[in-house]
Amino acid sequence: MTTTAPKGRLLRGGRVVARVLLVWAAVTGALRLLDVLLSGFRMTHWWQPTVCALLLGLLVAFVWPLVMRIAYPLAFVTFGLFGFLLLGAGTLAVFKTVPGVEIVGFRTAVIVTVAMAGVGALISSLLAIDEDEIFFRRANRRRRRHAAEPGDAELPPGVLFLQIDGLGYDTVRRAIRDGDMPTFAAWLAEDSHALTQWHTDWSSQTGASVCGILHGSNHDILGFRWYEKDRDHVMACAHPTDAAEIERRHSDGRGLLSGDGASRGNLFSGDADHVSLTMSSIPVLVPKGLRHRHRDRLGAGYYAYFANPINALRTLVVALVDVFREISASVRQRRAGVVPRIPRGGWYPLARPGTTVIARDVVVSAILGDMLAGRPVVYADFLGYDEVAHHSGIERFDTLSVLRSIDQQIARLHRASRLAPRRYHVVALSDHGQTQGQAFSQRFGETIEAYVGRLCGGSPSPAGDKRRQAESWQINAALAEATKGGGLIARRLRGRVENAEAGGNRPRTESGSPGAVTRVAPGVVAVVSGHTAMVSFTEHEGRVELETIEREFPDLLPSLVDHPGVGFLLVRSREFGPVVLGRDGLHRLATGVVIGEDPLLRYGPHAADLVRRVDTFPHCADVMINSNYDPETDQSSPFETHVGSHGGLGGPQQRGFVVHPREFPPPGEVVGAEALHRVFRGWLTHLGHPAPDPAPVESAVSEVVS
Repeated sequence: MTTTAPKGRLLRGGRVVARVLLVWAAVTGALRLLDVLLSGFRMTHWWQPTVCALLLGLLVAFVWPLVMRIAYPLAFVTFGLFGFLLLGAGTLAVFKTVPGVEIVGFRTAVIVTVAMAGVGALISSLLAIDEDEIFFRRANRRRRRHAAEPGDAELPPGVLFLQIDGLGYDTVRRAIRDGDMPTFAAWLAEDSHALTQWHTDWSSQTGASVCGILHGSNHDILGFRWYEKDRDHVMACAHPTDAAEIERRHSDGRGLLSGDGASRGNLFSGDADHVSLTMSSIPVLVPKGLRHRHRDRLGAGYYAYFANPINALRTLVVALVDVFREISASVRQRRAGVVPRIPRGGWYPLARPGTTVIARDVVVSAILGDMLAGRPVVYADFLGYDEVAHHSGIERFDTLSVLRSIDQQIARLHRASRLAPRRYHVVALSDHGQTQGQAFSQRFGETIEAYVGRLCGGSPSPAGDKRRQAESWQINAALAEATKGGGLIARRLRGRVENAEAGGNRPRTESGSPGAVTRVAPGVVAVVSGHTAMVSFTEHEGRVELETIEREFPDLLPSLVDHPGVGFLLVRSREFGPVVLGRDGLHRLATGVVIGEDPLLRYGPHAADLVRRVDTFPHCADVMINSNYDPETDQSSPFETHVGSHGGLGGPQQRGFVVHPREFPPPGEVVGAEALHRVFRGWLTHLGHPAPDPAPVESAVSEVVS
């Protein structure tokens, strides 16, 4: 049975009035101290600090939330700093209204404002209370009143599905053992939860996994991005229009979160009624015909977080610390000669806190609101680990520090759940793992796209690879949701989101509509997604057969299978059907005949079934390429410039994890995200949640092996 969440240091006893008086006294004392220490700030009478402290408190309580409704977009991208600039202007105006107060300039007012927020944060820390805990107390009173009503005892427990993006089963086991995830370790030690693994689809990435988990289908999702020949279009899971189209193709209205559930920080909504930071549901970028019918008000969850200046100050400080941590870790890697590693300069140190700090904090704030509202099911994605692992490595010291911070947030949510109007179970999971290795372009001097283009007669392209901001889509979703207006800044920020997934093979117009897809050679398109690359021949309709490829591009297939960075290829033969080609053998999937060494042997017992399934997808590329995995070193070279990566088969990337209450039915062996959806649906049914209305559903391909 799931243990009751620990009481921790939640607000117990006393009154809000006492806290307000204490903060008022502390701010008064701080103003007196600033009067002595800060040049350009002077109070000439004894009563002025007390009056100014009261006026500043009213400013923060009533004016700041209104200002944040307007200033949220810029406050978000500046880690909350822009909000303090506006509040500093308000502080300056307040001091000007008090006779005898002397303050020189806007800069001094901002310093005073930040100092006052710091005092409030310090008092809250000392008393272990903040605005969340005030909400907890109110929710606790509502719960007591609500619990007395007849019939409420029959309310089934809610479930929080908390996804740690990219955290593999192997890594989470070591993190629990080594003390990097004390919350998980405590659950397992108390025997309240169990740790199990699940096997991803061939496309071991967030788009395929989350769509399968939330909607019960990930059919025809080949990667995080893939080419659709019939539309001459590269689909990208992280582009809002494409994400909405993917959800339209897979949603039957009965997703995991249907029936008043909430989706926070996801690519897809799961048919939730309450949605924020979810790429498929951005109203200003997604066409009306593709929009989800339900959506929270603008900025739900994260607006409430930044409406509290103490939260904003905390986020600003932690974000700046994270910038320093990133720069320090990068320097240490270079000095120590750590390999594999990738360049981590440019804007990345400033962009990283957007995922590791800001998005994490606002997602937690939204989940707290969902619990207080008593929503039955919540699914949220924590992206920070995946982002840092891409750049630093899957178990480097700075990556594990991000993992520890996520573990702390999960503990906080577990603690808060006891004050919700219904009981909550916590299920933690990952959508995939990551396999580490030196990037293909670094190891071999050219990208896989350039290599394919050269083999197909294209002009040589410059060596190197564009480094993508791996998980910035969550920040882009937040920016788009927060810039609903039509002003200049809003248009500029939305333009960033529209172009976020534009790469060399996917130029877009300013409005976000797709442009012509770049060919790596005449009639040849190559698209990469982590450890998978896809080659399509545009001069032919439909799937191009092996025999045609050999005739028109005789050097392509032999050179690919012989390349040390390529593990296996999937092609379609006119005579034998789907065939997997490797350096020393082939596997005919239709008959199971293996000639020579089975190229799928090192990729696990489910590899043949998973690859065979992809061969049936309507948009399966003419040549599907999986990177080479070395089981002795447990490494593989991704086709994108990452250190830790995923998106294919081979090693830890294909092993996700689930930490679930022991009272839930055991999931058995789970292969594929669609199978994991069925497990989660079964758990909800076990808890007494009503089943969704019947509707015709395409039969799932993934299997649960008992």
